[in-house]
Amino acid sequence: MKSYIKKILAIAIPIMLSNLISQLQMMIDRIFIGRLSLESMSAVGNASTPMWTTMSSIFALTTGATILVSQAYGANEIEKAKDTLASLFKYNNVLGVILFLFWLMYPRIAFNLMGVDESIIGMSIDYARCFSPIFVLTGIGASVSCMLQVSQKTQIMIWYGLSRSVANVILDYVMIFGHFGFPAMGVKGAALATTIAELLGDAIVLAYVLFAKDLTLRPSLSRILGAKFSYFAKTIRFGAPAACEDFAWNLGNLYLIAMLNQVSVKAAGIHSIVFGVELIAVVMVTSIGTATLTLSGYETGKKSVRGVWDVVISSVVLSWAICIFNLILFIVFPQQILGMFTTDKDVLAAAGLYLLIVGLDLIPKSGNIIFGSGIKGYGEPSWMLKTQLFGTVFVIASSTIMVTKLHMGIMEIFIMVAVDETLRFILNYSKLRRIRRKNGG
Repeated sequence: MKSYIKKILAIAIPIMLSNLISQLQMMIDRIFIGRLSLESMSAVGNASTPMWTTMSSIFALTTGATILVSQAYGANEIEKAKDTLASLFKYNNVLGVILFLFWLMYPRIAFNLMGVDESIIGMSIDYARCFSPIFVLTGIGASVSCMLQVSQKTQIMIWYGLSRSVANVILDYVMIFGHFGFPAMGVKGAALATTIAELLGDAIVLAYVLFAKDLTLRPSLSRILGAKFSYFAKTIRFGAPAACEDFAWNLGNLYLIAMLNQVSVKAAGIHSIVFGVELIAVVMVTSIGTATLTLSGYETGKKSVRGVWDVVISSVVLSWAICIFNLILFIVFPQQILGMFTTDKDVLAAAGLYLLIVGLDLIPKSGNIIFGSGIKGYGEPSWMLKTQLFGTVFVIASSTIMVTKLHMGIMEIFIMVAVDETLRFILNYSKLRRIRRKNGG
């Protein structure tokens, strides 16, 4: 198991550091916005959640390519891996352009469907339109990410995260509050700062990909231009379940925010704050999940089911260590943590209970990320779609009853989300054990 832990960390640590730097930047972003008002936080939460939902669909589709390329690499079929990557670079950008145009021109449609309050919908629209240019490079970014993960050349992601985060914090300070001659732009300034910083980070990674000499899986320009759609079609076939799974999770989360909007404007703001705190641990576990997906794909390519299981168990040990550490922090310093984002006395009074529920929820949530990555790497992405659809129906039905019929508040909804993660954790763990037994692993 020690050898797998080393391989997992070799892939995961650069991605994790990049993500942690990015999350630190996002936390500072939320601190700045929270200092404006809880309503501003609610506006950003309502805007960013559906936007990240649509953006993540592109990365989820790329999961199919990661599975296929890692399996080909594990089977030493290098040319097949390059052909798959070439098709990904060629065809993966259409959706990004479509999403850019939608969020630039028609964001109100999404926010009306979510029931965003009229008092904050203007701020949400401003945020969406200023953030929308990021979608243009998302297709290329997802393709590059796939290639770097399978090539185990993720170190550049540290510089990506560092450059964009430092730029974002500086630009946030200047554009949100108005310094050095710039006007105070509030929520709109936060979106512009993120957009400019993101484009800077993407430019650095793209330059590395173009000029690095040791990227053996990098497809040539001629191979990209001549790439066959059949390779991309196979990528879609593997990636579509992952994309639908991701969409189903985000649909449940969007519906949850819509229900919280019915509770109060403040409730959506509280969700945005607590979700942002939880996200720090989640991105660390997700980095390990990325390594799990890649390495379990390698082992599947080598016909080693036992290897897939060992990769998953090693990843679970690492991810649960992260979760326990975060839970301890949440228990010991709840008011200090939430106090960075808001001065609202009611929120701070309940900080301990909010973070205790979220901290406990991290354990099954991280298990779902790791077990799901192992199941996908083995080549069965449709299973995770089934369990996520179960979870989404559970969240939608439960939150509707809790809010509209029983008139419950945000605390009960947090508990319901933890129950959902736990039920899916049991299902996913059972599935991976069945895969192991069926194949004699």
